[in-house]
Amino acid sequence: NVATSEVEAVISNVVKLKDAIVYGVEVPQVEGRAGMAAIVDTDNTLDLVELAEGIRKSLPAYARPLFLRVLHSVPLTGTFKLKKVDLQNEGYNPSSVQDPLYFFQNNSFVPLTPELHQDIVSGKVKL
Repeated sequence: NVATSEVEAVISNVVKLKDAIVYGVEVPQVEGRAGMAAIVDTDNTLDLVELAEGIRKSLPAYARPLFLRVLHSVPLTGTFKLKKVDLQNEGYNPSSVQDPLYFFQNNSFVPLTPELHQDIVSGKVKL
């Protein structure tokens, strides 16, 4: 098991204190959950190369988020907590999620296209 709070702290540090939310998502044919991070980037300054490098250097392979969602606003509950459960339920399907989605592949974040998504859920791309 990976403590999401530890991964959030590493990501927040790498991306210069932007809000980061880390949670697990289910992937068909994969035991357990895969890590996914949602990063709030209201000013469009997120550097995906820097993020991938920081994650690779700071986290062991099993703790690295495989999926990334870039948010342009902060989803908050009525008590001003980040809406982790809603993000988790929305998952990583580019056909239903409007925000930019990425997949951590070969030590970098690549756009999560509908084709790549299908390859992941069918097991063609191994996690």
